[in-house]
Order: sequence, then C-alpha cells, then structure tokens
Amino acid sequence: MSYRHQYVIGDLQGCYKAFLQLLDTLGFDPEQDKLWFAGDLVARGDDSLSTLRHVKALCERGAAATVLGNHDINLLAVWRGATSLKKKDKTAPIFAAKDCDELLNWLRYQPLLAFPDKHTVLVHAGIPPHWQIKQARRYARELEAQLQSSLKQLDRLLPHLYSKTADKWDDNLHGYTRMRAIANYLTRMRLCKADGNLEFSFKSSLDERMPDDYRPWFEWQVPRRRKILFGHWAALKGEVDLPHARALDGGCVWGNCLLAYRLEDGRVISSSAKCS
Repeated sequence: MSYRHQYVIGDLQGCYKAFLQLLDTLGFDPEQDKLWFAGDLVARGDDSLSTLRHVKALCERGAAATVLGNHDINLLAVWRGATSLKKKDKTAPIFAAKDCDELLNWLRYQPLLAFPDKHTVLVHAGIPPHWQIKQARRYARELEAQLQSSLKQLDRLLPHLYSKTADKWDDNLHGYTRMRAIANYLTRMRLCKADGNLEFSFKSSLDERMPDDYRPWFEWQVPRRRKILFGHWAALKGEVDLPHARALDGGCVWGNCLLAYRLEDGRVISSSAKCS
C-alpha cells in the first residue's frame, strides 16, 4: 500500500496529550498516513492507558506499527508478576482497566525490530556494531517467539530478562542468557565497546564523561545499508543525525517534546505540547 506520509515517532512514554497534539500538527489521517513507534509506549507520562489504547487501535486498523521498548517489556513483566511496579511509572491504571489482558496480550505480539521502508530499520535502543542488520532481525525473532509463546512460557522467560550486569555476547549463548542479551541490545543499549560489551549506568548527554573504552553504539563506524531509527536515549533530545543512525526520543516526559521523522524526506516535526 502507498501512503501519503509515513512518520516514525520516538518514545511516547504515556504522554497522551502531547501525542494528540503531535497528530494534529502532522495533520495525521489514518486513511492516508502511517505511524511507526520506536517503543516505550508507556511509563512515566500523564496517561499511559489512553496512549496504549490509542496506539493499539491505530495498529489494528493498519494505520500504525510499533516495536517494543524496555518499558513495554517491563509492563509485561509487572502484568505477569515477574517484577513489581516501579514508583516512577504511572502505569497502574492499565492493570486496573477491564481491557488490561486484551491490551497486554496484544502488546506481547509486537516485534522488536521493523523495516519502515527500504532505507531504514526501526528498533528501540539500537543495533550493536558487532551485529549486521540481518543478524539483528534473526535474533529479534528468537526473542519475539518467546514473548509470543504460551503464557506459561512467558512466565518462565520474563524473570530472566533482568540483570544489573550485561552478558557478553557470543553466538553460542543459549537459553535465557541468550534471550536476556538480545533484549539488552535491542531495548536497553546506550554505550558499548567495539565488541558489543555493554555499559548500563550512563544515561547522560554526549557532553558528559563516559567510562573508559566505551562509546555510544552509533559512534562505532560500521557500514550499514539502512539507517537505524531509534529512541530510548532521552538525553540526546533527538539531536543525533548520522548517515547510519537517527535519534528520535525527544525527551517529552522530561519536559521537552515528541518527535516525528517523516520518512520521505527526513524532516523532523516536533510537538508543541510537553508532558505535564
């Protein structure tokens, strides 16, 4: 299907009022346009429940698609009792809603990586330098299969996706260690070494001092045939635009704005409304 416009939108984080305002700014028409979301649909914004419902409805009518972010996976983990609700997250209304199970069953079937067009690839956090895009897609499918399996298997998986230390990647990793490593790269990564070794504590802007031998994953120069569109790193404020990578988390939930990247020309459009 051909669209009038396609937009890739950074982390919504439940900032529903800003989301509605951005759609108005875009002149979004679900009959002619398509939205792609970079994950983290929910968490610390003003109305995660309405945001999740709206995105689900758009996806089901074919007017949108999303990838999963770390906050989305965390939402699933709270739902299934694998972890507790964080104090900073404002997602409790989702669990009290009558359509909670319907919403979260839908969410767990969303992919970790998608291809908005022939020039781009969309993922929440990024793709590490030691993975080719084809490899990243294959690994994403492995974890997706686990998330989309029976609820019994989902309940076994989710507690294993959390660790304060990163697992060193090896093609021979197996079981839940492999699943956790895949989740870490695709949904939590910011800094890494050339071999993909991750560092989780750094969340600041690029002006701040970073741990020795670590760089932002996108600063390791790796030939890419597609531009990687990503969110996750709010401190970047969507200001990183390289031939092979484009940041789209504008940090709306921290008082900035939502960003929408128009695929046909690379123009970035921001919301005027900010999250309260």
